[in-house]
Amino acid sequence: MKLTNEERLRFGDVEIHLKATAETTDGAFTIFEERDPVDTPLHVHENEDELFHILEGEHVFEVGDREIHAGPGDLVFAPRRVPHSQRRVVPRTGLLLVLTSPAGLEGFFRELAAADSTGRLGPEAYASASEAHGVSWLD
Repeated sequence: MKLTNEERLRFGDVEIHLKATAETTDGAFTIFEERDPVDTPLHVHENEDELFHILEGEHVFEVGDREIHAGPGDLVFAPRRVPHSQRRVVPRTGLLLVLTSPAGLEGFFRELAAADSTGRLGPEAYASASEAHGVSWLD
């Protein structure tokens, strides 16, 4: 079964390429690429576990009380309900392939991309998408 008809989403400086979604995996998982990633502040996912596969660049993750330095080929796991963040050693460089399970986080990205396309991207759009998709920001 072919899982993907890649969907590209953009909001602010973020570019997400959806590879597999709830619609193509019966809700089992989502896979997306984050290109030229921006740093992500400390946050918690109520609903999804995240697995990061570093394809390019050097990244630093904070998962719970651990700091993890990761480069190409490394995998980093961030379980749901555990605070985590990520930053790039060289800003705006790198490529991440991210798997979330179960599926659904793509709705967060779609909501923000829709807000951006209508000129509504801002703190209210982030708060609304975060609340709808079980993401809590801690920083």
